[in-house]
Amino acid sequence: MKRFLSLLLVVSLFATGCVPGFEKQEEVVQDPAQQENTEQAIVPRYKISDDYYQTILPYKPGETRGQIAPRLNSRVDVEELETGLMRMAQEVFPSDSYLYQEGQYIKRGTVSEWLRRKSDENNLGLNPPVVSGPDTEKNNEESPIYLAHIQEQNYLVRKGEDQVELGGVSIGIALNSVHYYNLADKDGGYPRQYNIPDEDLEAEGKRIAEEVINRVRGMEGLENVPIIIGLYKQSPANSVVPGSFIAKANVATGSNSISKWEAVNEEYHLFPNSDTTELYRDDAVRFEYFKQDIDDYFPNHTGVIGKGYYRDGELQQLSIEVNMEFNGKAELIGFTQYVTGLVVERFPSYMNLQVSISSISGQEALIVRDAGAEKPFVHIY
Repeated sequence: MKRFLSLLLVVSLFATGCVPGFEKQEEVVQDPAQQENTEQAIVPRYKISDDYYQTILPYKPGETRGQIAPRLNSRVDVEELETGLMRMAQEVFPSDSYLYQEGQYIKRGTVSEWLRRKSDENNLGLNPPVVSGPDTEKNNEESPIYLAHIQEQNYLVRKGEDQVELGGVSIGIALNSVHYYNLADKDGGYPRQYNIPDEDLEAEGKRIAEEVINRVRGMEGLENVPIIIGLYKQSPANSVVPGSFIAKANVATGSNSISKWEAVNEEYHLFPNSDTTELYRDDAVRFEYFKQDIDDYFPNHTGVIGKGYYRDGELQQLSIEVNMEFNGKAELIGFTQYVTGLVVERFPSYMNLQVSISSISGQEALIVRDAGAEKPFVHIY
């Protein structure tokens, strides 16, 4: 994958006549209000795509860097919380006008305090206090851990010719869809789980978000900037697809409350899967035909799995993993050509599609077709 991205980037740069190594980078000076000492930074002149923000270099890690992984159930949730929040920010802070920086304002220790349960010792905890009683199972179901993590992202705007300043902030509230706990030793001590009802999850998420906004407005530098806040429902621990954002709100400049929430209708689904077939039969049938075509002509494959991203009930992006055992380069080339033909024949062009072909040796080939493109891009490693 890294080799493909490097190759694609080099090809794109030469195609546009813009190679960063041969052209002076744009220099900016960060706004003194954001840091103790004014220091020079660089904004790379070249931009890969409008889907991505340019970042200021040297890259400044966020205050909560590394804090998110232990809090979320899987790597796919970690990635989707970050990229989904960025995707949501595009609607208010477009990438052609704003620069991206990891969150610099909500401190690591502050997030740790907020993630704890509220108690006499920690009045800042945003999770509900423990319900005491002899029945451990009932106690946990009445007071599950809702809040898993808080993610901050900063969006900067140019101020004059050589400065930037904070132009907006996005905050992701990651919520648990499942509460995991252990029974007391006297009751067996084994792990249990409680599936949090969607209506409870959303209600608690909105309560937490209101309190977060109120607290954030009291932080130096965040008193007046516009804020986007989103509620993210993370997937269960054993899921191979990420969760999704369920609601979002825009908080106007200077406001310390949320006046209106907007539902977010997006989700990820696995192929093949009975639940996906029930919800999106046409897409499931297309995938099944694609898989069957591979089964018929190349029986030595070890698996074909897809992950689809849906927004407002329509498939926007489909990523497919194909694992094969190859006897030589010629077989790999022939298989890749065959699969490329299937991509064109089986799947409509309105969606972004990516097929990754791998073997026990690693990545072998990549097929990418952007929405609306007539032909896919194919790379054999």
